[in-house]
Amino acid sequence: MMKRLVFTIVLATVLWTIMFSPWSAPHVNFWWMMTGAACTLSLLATIFNPGWYRRLRVTPTDIFLGIAIAAALWGVFWIGDKLSQIMFDFARSQVDTIYLMKEDESPWLLTFLMLFLIGPAEEIYWRGYVQKTLSERWTPNIGFIVTTLIYALVHAGSCNFMLTMAALVAGAVWGLLYRLYPQRFTAIILSHALWDVAVFIWFPII
Repeated sequence: MMKRLVFTIVLATVLWTIMFSPWSAPHVNFWWMMTGAACTLSLLATIFNPGWYRRLRVTPTDIFLGIAIAAALWGVFWIGDKLSQIMFDFARSQVDTIYLMKEDESPWLLTFLMLFLIGPAEEIYWRGYVQKTLSERWTPNIGFIVTTLIYALVHAGSCNFMLTMAALVAGAVWGLLYRLYPQRFTAIILSHALWDVAVFIWFPII
């Protein structure tokens, strides 16, 4: 089980580095590669750890919580953006670099990809497979901490401090929610998908 998990983590690291590295990113289409990478990892998660979908349930409470979590996380990032601009001279330029990734792309297409493919697939892999497996291997707390750190570190290849810290914060929020309320996996998946679209398309933090 652990060998399979390590294989997927190495694969994720390679794919994320190619997508985000300033040396390789210009040579790939970020959004299609991200979609393919996230879906591939979620497929491997399903093959290696079948049955994660049994935790899914769609209730009004889960929908409300998903929306509320996404809104709260957007607020955290809005505050973090303002504070980081005070603390770091490079903060705004690095955030702007992230937003450049959506230039010349259809906002409708990006909304569809993030809402229905990228966001859900990332949660299925990172929380539904990686964190779940590590939590069962060690303890829920260690599984949460290690998964959060790995999720942040796979973004380090971007050489973008703000992006890596964003991944750390967002990963910690979703990971903690999964640690405390695994039965609310639907709400966590929904919050990730909605937050992606909100922060990139609907209400960009500028």
